[in-house]
Amino acid sequence: SGRETVGSSNMECDFSLKFHQQLLLIDEDLVSEDVAALKFLCVDLLPFKKLEHAKSAVDIFQLLMAEEYLNEEDTFLLAELLYRIKCHSLLRKLGYTKEKVQECLHERGRVSLYRQMLYELSENITNEMLMEIIFLLQNYLPKRWVTLSTLELLILLEKQGLLAEDNVQVLEEICMKVSPDLLETVNHYKRAKACVTSNLNSLRDMPEYLWPHRAVQHTQSRLGNGKSICSYVALLHVPMNSTEMMKPVLLEGFSLSFLQKMTSYKMDGPHRGFCLIFNNVCFDGSLLERQGSCKDAEELERVFTWLGLDVTTYTDRTSQQIEELMRTWQNVQAHKDRDCFVCCILSHGESGAIYGKDEKLISIRRIMSHFTAKECPQLAEKPKLFFIQACQGKEIQRPVYVEADAQNPSLPSTQHSVSPSESIPEEADFLLGMATIDGYVSFRHIKQGAWYIQALCSKLKLLVPRGEDILSILTEVNEDVGRRVDRLGTKKQMPQPAYTLRRKLIFPIPRDPPPS
Repeated sequence: SGRETVGSSNMECDFSLKFHQQLLLIDEDLVSEDVAALKFLCVDLLPFKKLEHAKSAVDIFQLLMAEEYLNEEDTFLLAELLYRIKCHSLLRKLGYTKEKVQECLHERGRVSLYRQMLYELSENITNEMLMEIIFLLQNYLPKRWVTLSTLELLILLEKQGLLAEDNVQVLEEICMKVSPDLLETVNHYKRAKACVTSNLNSLRDMPEYLWPHRAVQHTQSRLGNGKSICSYVALLHVPMNSTEMMKPVLLEGFSLSFLQKMTSYKMDGPHRGFCLIFNNVCFDGSLLERQGSCKDAEELERVFTWLGLDVTTYTDRTSQQIEELMRTWQNVQAHKDRDCFVCCILSHGESGAIYGKDEKLISIRRIMSHFTAKECPQLAEKPKLFFIQACQGKEIQRPVYVEADAQNPSLPSTQHSVSPSESIPEEADFLLGMATIDGYVSFRHIKQGAWYIQALCSKLKLLVPRGEDILSILTEVNEDVGRRVDRLGTKKQMPQPAYTLRRKLIFPIPRDPPPS
């Protein structure tokens, strides 16, 4: 046992020695500007007096180890810092790549949004701009001012109380006078900060069925200095139930660059919106009955009701009736109090069009055009979603339990080919989810329902509670449907979304668990 102890001790020493050698190699490759950047990014994490006296990267590494932010087993914070100062080649010394760090930032990032914003701003301020800023701030600077770097100027403004994560007014005024382009970085930060605040507020009302996934206990030592909501952690107390203690929820890793790109549609109004479902099952001529479609319509109604929409279902409507209903709904004044609009159409179809009960075609573009900003101003700048379960081309040979939502096999398709992008109106805020790509059939099980609709409902129930946006959900739907084959293993299908959405569309997490 003594030999085992000695052997284990030697291995630990070797591991520790290798780790410190890695840090020294990284230190050798960092210039003075890199060290200054590392110090600045660590201001919220380390005691400022100690950080101020750090002269090298090794000094900073030692402070991080003393505060238990960095050790042999966990080097991610250092990887994040190197990533943020764009020293990507050094990540290999820690076993990381640029892509791997990007993947982990959302969950493990510790540099605050505020600090990210200031550093990004400093990277875009030229020497000429810096001189202008110093001139504008001369009444606030010490009399014996020595021209220093942008990062040092920002630290000085923080010391004097002129700049803080909840007070960037001076920064906004400076940017406006020196270079209005810089103001966009500050505005991105303010939007991101508001997004985090909104997420925290929504967590206070988190549904009970989500608690096991979101309410994770963390020790106080993990929290370090305990920053405010725009720092790397935000501590929120969520009531678990009337008999339990309040339990902390930790939000971490919000990335400013990530949040800059994720501005979302407003979806917190008193009413979510209207959802129309057109379910054409029986037809007047040669088109076959669409067995299994009622199961799809019922599942759509359950899911969109769960998401907070007011659902109305229409069964077996002619093309003229569909047109009249669209005109009626485009003039509904109650849209102005709703967040969005959803329309699902289940029918037989051809390229860019669907069949009414009377077997007359109506173009998808015509249907959607009723809800443009000009025709339906109450829905202007609000997301409008259309999901179409119908073939978009000729029927192919069907296996026993799978039918195709297309015309009779003997009738060749004469419809001009129309892609989904051509069907969508030429203005913002539309999404068109097609069950299949142009020219191909979509499949429907006569008992279990359509592949596309069942996958759509399943993924909405799974991913809305996780906070996923609609395009991410539709990507998962594509993956699900793309893996499916008919029972003979010969028929496949690939859905296709087209959209002009300007923002992320994220449905608020319902209070009730998903419908089973």
